[in-house]
Amino acid sequence: MTFHNHMRSSYHGVARFGVRAETPEVTAMMEKFNKTFEEFKVENDKRITEAKKGDPLQAEKVEKINASLSDIQAEITRIMEKFAANDLAGSGATADLQAQAKAFSKTVGHDVSAEDLGKYSDGLNTYMRKGVDNRSFSEVRNLMEVGSDPAGGYTVTPDMNGRIIKKIFETSPARQLFSAVGIGTDAMEGLIDRDDLSTGWVGEKQARPETDTPELGKWRIDVNEQYAMPKVTQKLLDDSGFDIESWLSAKVADKFSRSENTAFFSGDGVVRPRGLLTYGTAATADNARAWEVFEHIASGGTTGITNTDFLINLVFALKAAYRTGASWTMNRKTLGYIRTLKDGDGNYLWQPDFTQRQGGNLLGYGIVEAEDMPDMASNALSIGFGDFKSAYQIVDRMGIRVLRDPYTEKGFVKLYTTKRVGGDVLDFDAVKFMKFAAS
Repeated sequence: MTFHNHMRSSYHGVARFGVRAETPEVTAMMEKFNKTFEEFKVENDKRITEAKKGDPLQAEKVEKINASLSDIQAEITRIMEKFAANDLAGSGATADLQAQAKAFSKTVGHDVSAEDLGKYSDGLNTYMRKGVDNRSFSEVRNLMEVGSDPAGGYTVTPDMNGRIIKKIFETSPARQLFSAVGIGTDAMEGLIDRDDLSTGWVGEKQARPETDTPELGKWRIDVNEQYAMPKVTQKLLDDSGFDIESWLSAKVADKFSRSENTAFFSGDGVVRPRGLLTYGTAATADNARAWEVFEHIASGGTTGITNTDFLINLVFALKAAYRTGASWTMNRKTLGYIRTLKDGDGNYLWQPDFTQRQGGNLLGYGIVEAEDMPDMASNALSIGFGDFKSAYQIVDRMGIRVLRDPYTEKGFVKLYTTKRVGGDVLDFDAVKFMKFAAS
């Protein structure tokens, strides 16, 4: 199947997400990608031939085309997301507001209309500018009670909370890869069942000695708190003509999402989540490796993969039960390198696939780009493969809360914003890593 035919067949997959893919704009971009990808393969073949002559210009040309592929791919994803948002419009409210209502309905467990979200937005804007003194407590409470926390304090209204959650899911690859669940307390616990028991075969009248009894372990993920406390003057709040709620939500969402994402990959576990990449690895199989240690496959070289069979070995080092939900993760630079690899028959291992809005397809499994994955370097774990949702658990205590403080420093208002979240690895057999090492 040619790439273009493959992409046409994938329109049906895109339609499952409510995206109107059959449009001239999307078709033109996919045809442009198809043409660029074919050019990339031709020039990369030349690069492989010219490499023996030490020609750096051909390698530079391939690198530029590779970067163009990434840009076109990102633009196609952006167009699809725009169509998805526009398809939500239809009841008189904006598509953005309807998308927020849909997201927040999932968060609170019941339907919240776009009209209600508009009311919440007005209430929050007044609260940030004036506090509760500007209106009766009952009126503010009625506007905010759906999003309030029984423990007390002013929560972010559903409009703001929904918007921030939407931004986090769209920009943080960690929340695409890992499992996330909301909890109602400060920690989440569960049991670990890794022990085995023994059995025996006996005759009719033979004795039946006692067999081993398996033991259970326990895991625990504590919730950590992230905060921001911007300070603005009361005069600015009184006289400003821009939307304070949108400005604050965008700034906090961007910083919180980037900070969370980094912690889920490389956090040290001290007052923050412990990251996936902070655990040790060993070149030993599951049945011979200590718990809390991942398995790695050596790439054969410190700066590249000497034999593409090592990627196949990485796939089949994972148990079949995990391969059902498996995917790859790597950063953009590593993905650019992967695009250049070919199998023993001269076929490219990487193939484009936009049906899941991912970074393409490698050996039949989707790729999720994660910039917190390390660059290719000696002993770096630059490529991960596995069922990341089984491997890593994110726990969310609540949405983002805002506490307005006009008292600590007269003339200024501090907007103390918090979010409580935790994360840690649960299953060390569910993910394997490619380690860039000779052995």
